[in-house]
Formats: sequence, structure tokens, C-alpha cells
Amino acid sequence: MLKKQADTIRFLCADMVQNANSGHPGAPMGLADIMVVLSNFLKHNPKNPKWLNRDRLVFSGGHASSLVYSFLHLTGYDLSLDELKKFRQLGSNTPGHPEIHTPGVEVATGPLGQGVANAVGLAMAEKYAANVLNEPDNKIIDHKIYCLCGDGDLEEGISYEACSIAGNLRLDNLVLIYDSNNITIEGDTAIAFSEDVKARFEAQGWEVARIDGHDYNQIEFALEQASEKESPYLIIANTHIARGAMELEGSHHSHGAPLGEEIIKKAKAAAGFDPEKKFAIDEDVLLRFRGAVEKGDLEEAMWNKKVEALSIEGKNLLNSLLNPDFSKIEFPDFSDKKLATRDTNHVILNEIAKKLPGFIGGSADLAPSNKTELKGMGDFPNGKNIHYGIREHAMAAINNGIARYGLFLPFSATFFIFSDYLKPSARIAALMGIKHFFVFTHDSIGVGEDGPTHQPIEQLSTFRAMPNFYTFRPADGNENAASWHAALNLNAPSAFVLSRQGLEPLAKGEFGEVSNGAYLLSSAKDAKITFIASGSEVSLCVKAAALLAEQGIGANIVSAPCFDLLCEQPAEYVARILDKNTTIIAVEAATGYEWYKFADAVYGMNSFGASGKANELFDHFGFTPQKLANFASELI
Repeated sequence: MLKKQADTIRFLCADMVQNANSGHPGAPMGLADIMVVLSNFLKHNPKNPKWLNRDRLVFSGGHASSLVYSFLHLTGYDLSLDELKKFRQLGSNTPGHPEIHTPGVEVATGPLGQGVANAVGLAMAEKYAANVLNEPDNKIIDHKIYCLCGDGDLEEGISYEACSIAGNLRLDNLVLIYDSNNITIEGDTAIAFSEDVKARFEAQGWEVARIDGHDYNQIEFALEQASEKESPYLIIANTHIARGAMELEGSHHSHGAPLGEEIIKKAKAAAGFDPEKKFAIDEDVLLRFRGAVEKGDLEEAMWNKKVEALSIEGKNLLNSLLNPDFSKIEFPDFSDKKLATRDTNHVILNEIAKKLPGFIGGSADLAPSNKTELKGMGDFPNGKNIHYGIREHAMAAINNGIARYGLFLPFSATFFIFSDYLKPSARIAALMGIKHFFVFTHDSIGVGEDGPTHQPIEQLSTFRAMPNFYTFRPADGNENAASWHAALNLNAPSAFVLSRQGLEPLAKGEFGEVSNGAYLLSSAKDAKITFIASGSEVSLCVKAAALLAEQGIGANIVSAPCFDLLCEQPAEYVARILDKNTTIIAVEAATGYEWYKFADAVYGMNSFGASGKANELFDHFGFTPQKLANFASELI
């Protein structure tokens, strides 16, 4: 019966890819035996994909999406057979790589290694949730994280970073199943990958088993052992890619292309299936898989009784985690002195953490410089401060997993220049639309003596170009606080790009709000110029405008902490703050090409930075009131 179930999965996957004339049949067919046995171990409820205490199953090799969808359909999730027939078609719930709009998909995967790090994040979230919610005689959080990965996932550096953290934290709730079929697109893995994976993971603090990935007894025994582990657990499953696909079994040609109608028919006949039937599911097979619905209903019902038995404090905490109340958060006024926005952000982070029990996060070994320590709130897994080490990419992907767990609002912190190391994970956060907050300090050439390797120039533009991602670069502490208020209410990730150097507090604006992305800070009678800027350059514009006023040239000033929000405003609002009868000059110590959407000219950086004192660098690259005023007067 197990073989019949596995073959049903195999041929569903093969038919899906063939029907779409596109996709990856090899890995799904190779993993089918493991998937069948694993389905008997999973604690989940197909009728409620968001049940909190479910096991999480992550498919890091997102190209094996046909396996994901076959499993979800067979076990009773809201994913019909018609959706399987629409595999990789526009508007379907079965896209080429898994996305979270499909019921039962935990995280969006596809870029290899991301899912491994997401699984580490989910495991960390489970540990923290258990620590804060479980009561001595009532464990309401008690489940595992399973992740299926392949050779490509383990070749990517992000998986090494994430698995190192998992081993250091002894995440005994994490089971990584490695589909070791020794095949990549270009051929045998030996052409580029020959390390001892078992030794590597053992060196990182994992427990490791090696099995035949097609032997049901070995698979079952290995999964049973997971409950006894005291560290994260790697199961190396030696498999054959495209298992059962006749002459294509074990061939790299089966990785990313349909098998062909004739091979599928021969394979079905050899397995005792009707070769002429497509998307065939026998009743006995469906009954076996659909047992997950009844089992899941029972598991959730038993869990609901545990929730009912929680203390009043426990119920209140769970409710606060599930339904964070942002209206409780109040920030101090920052108008009284010159402060770096990384310093005001430190105050803001701590205020948020005091009011929101689910607000947690950390830095890539830069908390003292990023100013991100949550004071007196302890270290993970018992406290809110997570120490990621120097692992920016894993940090961001792990926090994506923490955000997807369903209880927590995570933040990641590093220098803005190192955002390049984590941008793929920031992009996946945007794709999923999750609340993940990125704190990027040391925002410009103001970094100073560390030089051009540490001075971000093009990074603002690249993040602003990303859909469904909001980049805030506040000009003072009050803008910083207002930016956080806006970001907390967005269903998307946000970044806070913050200064190392002190910034003068701004006067109250004349029209508009930070939540509009930009607002009119000040206006001049018969203005000929409008400056629009973010961050430290807003104060520069204020001083340049004063110099122009002495020449009889009026200048309006628009502060634009969030370009992305500004782009979403109605034309009437934009016209109100950006007077088209003036020459609009965007000012930013970065490339700033995106400002041509609104501006007539961009006063920005056209080169990398340099090593020197910050004030000398701003002078050298033209960011002084006099040089900006000269540019503006010459322009008009």
C-alpha cells in the first residue's frame, strides 16, 4: 500500500509537469517514498492550515512544487484536482514554485537554501513560543519542523549559515531531510560538490542518520528517532532522481523537463497503473491519505482543550501575540536635541518591545553599533534578543520563518552596506507580504573613515525598486517614530535606513504626514525651487534654502522619508507638496535615480565614497549648504 501511495504521487507529479509542458519531475518522483511515510508522522489539520500547534513542513527545493501540491491535495487541503491540472498556469493555486496563497504552503520557496533557513526560523519560533506560553502542567506548543532539501540547497551558503545557528542553539525540534540523489542540472554533483555532508553537519552540532530513501522501513525508523534527539537532526536519504521513470531514472535529464508521454505510460504500466489514465487516484489510496483530516481534527480539538485550560495570564498573552495592539505604542518627543536616527531608533525599538510581546529580533553581530539591544529583555531562546553572528543572509531568511510562524514580529539589523548580503531574503519577505522589519544603520558617506567599502551608494535605489517593500529614511527622531507607526500598520516588510551621525530636529511640517511618504516641511512665497530629500539631506536643504532666500530665491522643502509610500499617493496630494511651477531638485547622498519620477534634477552621488572624516566627505562630494544653493541657483 505504501508503494501504491508513493506511485500515485509519482504519476500525479509526472502528469502535472507533462500537462504543463514545464516543470521538474525528477525530485518529486525521487522523494515520493519519503513523502508517504512522512505523511504518517505529520501533525497537521488540512481543514485548518493555520492551526498554531501544527508541525510545519517546508519544501526548500521549491522546484519540487508538484510534490507539494500532490501532498496537499491527497491529504485534504483546499486544493482541488482541477488546480493540479492547472499546474504552472496563470491564476492557479499551483504556481511553478510554492507561494503562500496556496493553502498549506508555509513559506514561499524557490531560491535554493531559503527554505532551510526559513525552517530554522520556524524552529526558533517554536522554541520561543514554548518558552513564553507553556505552563508547567500544560504544554500548548509542542511540535516539530520538517524540511525537505536537496544538493542545491546545501551548496548554497545561506544553508551553511542557518544550519550553523541551528546547531549552536541545539534546535531538537528541527528535522532536515536531505534528498541526496547526486544529480544537478549539469550532471553528477561530483563535478562541483564532493564534501562529506555528514561530517559537516556533525561539526555544526547536528545528529545525522543515513538511509536508503526508498526503503520504507529505514525511512520510518529514521523519523521515529527524531523524537529522541537533543540536537537538530539531519536525515541523509540516498535516492534516485525520477524513481520509476524507466530509462530516465537517475538521469540529470529528468531534473527540469517533462518526461514525455511514452515514458510516463511505460512507467505507469510497469507499476501496475493504467497507462492511459492521467491524474489517477484510486479510492483506497485517497482514503489512506485523507485520514489526515480526521486525525488533524482530533489533534486540534485536544489542543483547544489545552488552550481552554490556560491560566488567565496565559490566555491574555496568547491573545496579545495573535492580535498585537499597535495603538498602545507611544514614543517620546525627540525635538529637544541633535541625535543620530540610530539612537532614536534604539528608544523606539525598546518602546515597541515593551508593548508588543511578539516583537523580537537581533543583529548580525552589530547590536552595539546598530543600537538594537532590547534592554533587560534577555537573550533567545528565553529572551527577545537574538544573536545571529555574522550571518546576514541567514538572519533575514530565519526571520522570514519567524514571521510566518504566526505569533511574532521580527526585526533584522545590520549596516546598510551589508543589506546586499541579505537582499534575496528581503525580496522573499516582500513577495510573501510579511511584517519583517529591517534596521539598516550607517546610511551614507557619513560612515566616514571606514571608506567606500562601507558606504552605501546604490542600496537605497535597489530597495525602493522592490515591489511591496517600504524603505523609510527618516530625517530626525520624530520622523523615525512616525515611520514606525506607519510600518507597523503595513502588510509588508519595511526597512529603516538610519544615520550614524547626529541630525538636527526638524520644525513641524506645513502640510501632509510621514504616513503619506512625503510632506511639505516649509514653503516660500513665490518659490522658484522645491527641494525634496530624505534623511540627513533634509537639514542640508533647510540650510541651503536659507542661503537662497538671502539671494531673493524662494525654496520649498519637502521631506520624503518613504519614497514607496509617496508613489502610492493620489496625484492631487503629490501636486500639493511638489509645486510643478518650481524647479524640483531631489537631494540625496546616494545615486537617487528613482527621484526623476518626481524631480527635474537629482543632486546625488555619481561615484563610490572615500575614506575620511564625515564632514570632509560631505564637503568633498558637494553636500554643503553653499554648494547645494549654488547648484540650485545655477539650475534656474
